[in-house]
Amino acid sequence: MAEFLPTDRSAGAFPTLLLVAVYALSYRFDFQVGTGSAVPTQLILVPMLFVLPAGIVPVAVASGVVLGSLSEYAGGDLHLERIFMRLGNCWHAVGPALVIGFAGEPKPDLGDWPLYVAALGAQFALDYGHSAFRQWTALGVSPRAQLRTMGWVYMIDSALAAVGLAVAFAATDSPAGVLLATPLVGLLTLFARERQVRIDHELELRDAYRGTAFLLGDVVEADDGYTGEHSKDVVDLTLAVVDELGLSERDRRDAEFAALLHDVGKLRIPNEIINKAGPLTPEEWDVVKRHTVEGERLLHRVGGLLGEIGRIIRSCHERYDGTGYPDGLAAGEIPLVARIVSCCDAYNAMTTDRSYRNAVPRADAVAELRRGSASQFDPDVVEALIAVTEPS
Repeated sequence: MAEFLPTDRSAGAFPTLLLVAVYALSYRFDFQVGTGSAVPTQLILVPMLFVLPAGIVPVAVASGVVLGSLSEYAGGDLHLERIFMRLGNCWHAVGPALVIGFAGEPKPDLGDWPLYVAALGAQFALDYGHSAFRQWTALGVSPRAQLRTMGWVYMIDSALAAVGLAVAFAATDSPAGVLLATPLVGLLTLFARERQVRIDHELELRDAYRGTAFLLGDVVEADDGYTGEHSKDVVDLTLAVVDELGLSERDRRDAEFAALLHDVGKLRIPNEIINKAGPLTPEEWDVVKRHTVEGERLLHRVGGLLGEIGRIIRSCHERYDGTGYPDGLAAGEIPLVARIVSCCDAYNAMTTDRSYRNAVPRADAVAELRRGSASQFDPDVVEALIAVTEPS
């Protein structure tokens, strides 16, 4: 362990300016972490604590923030008042500077790891206290919600702090050793940008698929007004059930597309059968039953995400007991999204007017769902659907 005695550490112009410049460089690059974002400044803050006098570290950090922000201001990407607001984020440097200062500003020594843990804890405590208070008073965000947001950021900072300590060993012999951190800053920046490009590309594809899905939905509605309106109603019911069951965002996306397009295969069914005023003959039913397979074929031609949705649509008329069509799947063999759409489809069909019968009251539809639970429908989906259709 190092002896924690006062030192005569002094801040020369070169190491101070170099550390401020590299800090400003690292401050310019951020990357998404969970629901928040992080900057790799921890790689520079830690060496600062062992090269500069502890009392100067918060000032050096603030200078780095201003310098890094000025480049954004010069490019027209940042208003001047935002620079002063960012200075409020420099409180995190005060905590570790106080800990290291009270410890006598020792040189880096792996045996002093409890000191470094304490310094890191002081950094997070001051940073969280400041940000949580600001978010709570300004926006009404609870401290607990803020902690969930910052959790991933603090995990990343902890990992970078360990690397920063390794840089500190080199920087204490020569301030230029801090430059060893710059390749890692560059790599993190490159990876962050590539990740953002992939996210933007995925969002563009999702928008394109959504546009295609709604276009197909409009085609279905133009071909048969009832089927189109019915599909939109089934979308609303399906999304409500998905939320009630607490499914993932991906399942929710798939459910929206599947519900919207579950009848798209009816474009291949003659209108005289679709709009027949009365019961269908067995031969006509055989034709109608082909619409799930035809829907899968249509979407398979589109490909990509909608091709995957086509496989779900194929199963939207399977029954929980295995007696449905076209493949006779049962229970868990049926995709969950297809089970949800099937149940919502049936409920909406019962509670809206058809060409051959009038709508039934909700109570009768609910009773029919319960009768079909575990035979035609997934019991969990039935209960969720009943819950979301309960009158408020």
